[in-house]
Parts: sequence; structure tokens; C-alpha cells
Amino acid sequence: MTHTTSADPRLAALQHWLDTLATPFGLHPNTLTPVSGDASFRRYFRVQSDTGPRIVMDAPPPQEDCTPFIDIAQRLTRGGLQVPEIFAQELSLGFLLISDLGSQTFYETIQNGATQDDTTWQQHMRGALQALVKMQKCPAGGLPAYDAARLVQELQLFPQWYLQVHHQHTPNDATLNALAQIFELLAQQAAAQPQVFVHRDYHSPNLMLGAGAPDYIPGIIDFQDAVCGPISYDIASLVMDARTTWDEPTQLDWAIRYWEYARDARLPVPADFAQFHMHYEWMSLQRNLRILGVFARLSHRDGKHHYLDHIPRVLAYVQQVAGRYQPFRPLLRLLDQLDDQPRQDGYSF
Repeated sequence: MTHTTSADPRLAALQHWLDTLATPFGLHPNTLTPVSGDASFRRYFRVQSDTGPRIVMDAPPPQEDCTPFIDIAQRLTRGGLQVPEIFAQELSLGFLLISDLGSQTFYETIQNGATQDDTTWQQHMRGALQALVKMQKCPAGGLPAYDAARLVQELQLFPQWYLQVHHQHTPNDATLNALAQIFELLAQQAAAQPQVFVHRDYHSPNLMLGAGAPDYIPGIIDFQDAVCGPISYDIASLVMDARTTWDEPTQLDWAIRYWEYARDARLPVPADFAQFHMHYEWMSLQRNLRILGVFARLSHRDGKHHYLDHIPRVLAYVQQVAGRYQPFRPLLRLLDQLDDQPRQDGYSF
């Protein structure tokens, strides 16, 4: 049971809101327990009801806005995807009462021992690939544009937080110019791709284990930041998961399966898989350079030091792609230089 105290006025307000919903929704507000927080200001709770558990989202205004969550949940539901149903809302306070899609994410399943070689796990991943194709066919009109300008802007997190703060490395003008050229190249290549519905964090923490046969379609959460952007973005997120290491043969296997599903669904992927392979690898480089900056910022600015645990994995994905394509050799040399310097652990300020 969560206790409301003056030290957490939002929790007290949330408890009061749930009290008003107790009768119409059969809630038991005294069973409120935390589920998780995330990298934003949002946090989640579970509350029991007469008909099973429900999830409560706390998204404090003005830092967060529940409106996109509601809009996108409706789009995905109409697209035949499994997303939380919204039972009640109080937008002025940033509270939502939604359905509970279960307690086991893909990430937790992997942590509990599932491997890329397990037959059942392969079925769940194929379900996630099929769900991705369904999601990309959902309407993206009115969503924020994930265009070249925004992609380049995001990449500034890499020199600002990963290089200068995390590694205490100040790049010289030549390095900054080389990075600027790489950033522009990545952004332009991504912006030239067909633009579709993009989740932006379509990876293991945001996929809930599906019920199983016949289709293993997962539940999808944390979609409120969806945009209209490059078609290769979400598959890059999934096969180069920042929370889970997949070897290259596994990355390729799942990417090929996605590409085949996408072609069958008449999504605008290239007819040549080799071209698509380059597209999603370059897209992953943009994403993972941004993530290095985000994870460094979460540690050094916000004290969420556990994000540093994932940096070696993300860095390995960056090096995998940078080492394959000639235009990214300056980035690879920079990363090699950083390996020779002492790294800040995120705990000393």
C-alpha cells in the first residue's frame, strides 16, 4: 500500500482522484502500489479493482501532457494493435486510469533467461515484427515531423553530454566539423526515407509479452512520443535494443523477417534488402549517438546512474555501424581516442 504524505502532494492528489472513481470503476484505492517510472517525469502505479488490476499514469503538467497518449492510443486501437484502454482521465492534473496489459515486458522476459535461440522467444519477436508492420500502417497525420532539422538537433546531445560531460573531452574544431558533417549525412539520409508512424522507443521495455499462439502479438506501451518519421527507425530500435545485446546474425534475421512482412503489407520499403540494411543501420547510428547523450545526461544531471550500465552496449552498436561505412571513420577514430582516456563514472560531481 502506498501512503500519501505531504512530501508527495501529487501522490495525495492521485489518491484523492482514485477515491472518486472507487464506486463507478470498482477500484480499491488502498491497494495503490508503484509499478515504475521512466526517463521522463511520468510514473505509473497499479491499483486493484473488482474486475482485476488497473494502471494509473501520473504525468505532471506542465512537464507532461496526456493528450498525445489518448490520441495515439485511439489510432493504434483502430489499427488492430493491443494498447491500454483508457477508462478515466483528469487532464488538468495529468492522471489517467488505463487497462493493465500485464506485468512482464520483453525486457523482463530476457532478464529471466529468454535467449535469441529459444523457439518460444522467436515467436514473440515475430509477433513484435508483425505488430510493427501494423503500427506503420496507422495514420501519422498530425503527428510531429521527425525531420532532418530535429534529427540533427537531437544529435547535439552526443558532443554536449557524452563527450564533454561524461568523458570531459572537449572536441577541437576539426572534430566538431567532422561530427557536423556526419550528423547532416545521417539526418538527410533518414529524412529521405518514406515517412510513416514511428513509435520512437519500440524496444524490449515497451513491449508486453503477448498471450501466445497463434500470433504472439505483444502489448505496446509508452507510445505518447510518436512522430511521423523514417520507416527504418523502429526496426533499428528493436534489433539494436539499448537494453539488450543482440548479435549481428540475430539482428539480420529479425530485420529480414520485418522487411518481408513489410513488403507483403505493401509498406514502402526498398525492394533490395541490402539498401534497406544500410538505411536501418544508418538510422540506428543516429539513434544510438543520441542515446549515448541521453544516458549520460540522465546520470550526470538527473542522478539516474543505472542508465550508464547500458552505455557499453549502445557504444558497441555505434562502433559496429561506424566501422562498416567509410563516411563514419572520423567518428570511429574519436571513439578510439576516448577509450584511451579515463571515463567519468557519473557518481562524482
